[in-house]
Amino acid sequence: MWAQWGQQILLAVIGVSAGVAVAGGLFAFIVELGVVADFADRTHTADKILLYESSVALGGILGNLVYIFRISPTAGMAQFSAGQGLLGIFAIFAGIFVGCWSMALAEILNVFPVFMRRARIVRYIAAFTISVAIGKGLGSWLFFFRGW
Repeated sequence: MWAQWGQQILLAVIGVSAGVAVAGGLFAFIVELGVVADFADRTHTADKILLYESSVALGGILGNLVYIFRISPTAGMAQFSAGQGLLGIFAIFAGIFVGCWSMALAEILNVFPVFMRRARIVRYIAAFTISVAIGKGLGSWLFFFRGW
């Protein structure tokens, strides 16, 4: 009996340790990409960067808890029917997060500047950026609302 408890505790410690290591690496990667620093710089709120970084980490932790424990937006609230509204708000923030992360990766890798120079379309950068944004939005709409 004690051996079984010991195995379970050891597995729990290994699982939590691995999760902390992976999550720490992901959050360090996000911070290193400069997404948070860019937002703070563009909004002129660099004095609150620790709050922003803590918010990113807290969002990841809460997201994992919701996923692992299968917490629904209406859990325990039989009369409260805001599940769809909360889902919509979450989807907007998740889309902004993923979009900013992918654009930060592209910026770090210098994908767009090299492509623009090689394709000789430097004067159309604004149109290209808007096209990428419209394409991402349309693709998301087709995926989530049309079920493709």
